[in-house]
Amino acid sequence: MHPKILRASLILCLPFSIAAGNACAQGLGPVDQLARATETPSGGIALARKQTADGALVVALATLERVILNNPEHEEARLLHAGLLCRLDDRSGSLVEFDALRGHTFAPSLWEEATAPCNASKGGN
Repeated sequence: MHPKILRASLILCLPFSIAAGNACAQGLGPVDQLARATETPSGGIALARKQTADGALVVALATLERVILNNPEHEEARLLHAGLLCRLDDRSGSLVEFDALRGHTFAPSLWEEATAPCNASKGGN
């Protein structure tokens, strides 16, 4: 395994080790699964949506951050990330993200989904 990938895998292992006991000590299976799921933005977004639905908001945030790291201009991932920041009580961080995304074209339902937790005004269209 490439040293950068290994280092990133070990860093990403922390949330899983907290949530799943010694899963990381037993191998990098969950991290490998995360890496595969986030190879494409759509896969990472789908995983983050499932994690959010399961109530794993911090893990979903980390998943979206991985997507954004690999695809910094992916607007849907950035929008969902901003919504999760708000849900995790980082209202000021989320508003900075929303401001950066204003003027970009999003489906109204996607913008509403992301901004609703912050009671932010509609304006992404």
